[in-house]
Amino acid sequence: MRKIVVVYNPASGMISNRRAGALEEAVAVLRAAGVEVRSTATDGPGSAAELARAAIADGCETVLACGGDGTVNEVLQGMIGSDAALGVLPLGTANALASDLGLPLSLAGAARMLLEAQPKRISIGRIQYRDRGGETQSRYFTVAAGIGADAQLMYRMDAQLKRRFGYALYAVEALRILATDPFPLFEARFMDASGEIVRTDKVSQLLAVRIRNFGGMLQNFAPGAALTNESLRLVAFKTRKRFDYLKFLTAVVGRRHTFNGCIALMEAMRVECVPLKGMEGKVYVEADGELLGGLPMNMDIVPDALNMLIPNEAAL
Repeated sequence: MRKIVVVYNPASGMISNRRAGALEEAVAVLRAAGVEVRSTATDGPGSAAELARAAIADGCETVLACGGDGTVNEVLQGMIGSDAALGVLPLGTANALASDLGLPLSLAGAARMLLEAQPKRISIGRIQYRDRGGETQSRYFTVAAGIGADAQLMYRMDAQLKRRFGYALYAVEALRILATDPFPLFEARFMDASGEIVRTDKVSQLLAVRIRNFGGMLQNFAPGAALTNESLRLVAFKTRKRFDYLKFLTAVVGRRHTFNGCIALMEAMRVECVPLKGMEGKVYVEADGELLGGLPMNMDIVPDALNMLIPNEAAL
């Protein structure tokens, strides 16, 4: 690495007086290694992608996304198809991708590991959905994309409260959804590489998982999931029963969850989801923890789409 831009989100993560100092320490680590570094702050939704594009056009060979998974996701949108490498400096409420890559939460420590990391070309998830204005949009993702209850969670999250309370707010809202959400069913169509529909199910929640380790209690949530996969690893909830959700999530926390007829672990090259006629309740769509819109939706994998800095310690 010779020329780096650090794109950081000043609104990411929990409020802390140490945030600015931590970023300065990370930049100092990179400069001490002889790397040309500049940092630039995002100023609103979508700006991270534009900052990444501009930096790459200016000759930056590496873009470090400093923030949570949402910040990384925005930076990602501006890098697909380029030769520049994406690296992660974790500074968010949720740092699932950093956990999967084996990066420490210390920005200086993460910067030291990234100096030794090697860029690796990986495939990326892609999701098409209906935005709030009714238009069809497309977005790439690296961690996970979800349709149903987890996207409902993102819909209910208040950005300011998330910065104050962090994971505690996730837990409170998750319990509220578990107690009150109707878990509306929608139709999921699973396809092979040729685009042939091989299976159709009615589900209340569908997760496409791209990483092995979300950190904390969510390790090995979807066995077989990995950034290096060329297909979608999927967890399908074919149930509306609150007890089924509660039983599974409790088992996940205890790292003893299994899959059965009503909650299945699946694999596909492409998935389409459409609403069912007469089903009450809005079905939302999210990617990498960011609320996107609603149904209809389809997902697939874009092969050989991105250079990512993979630390030597990453167990991919």
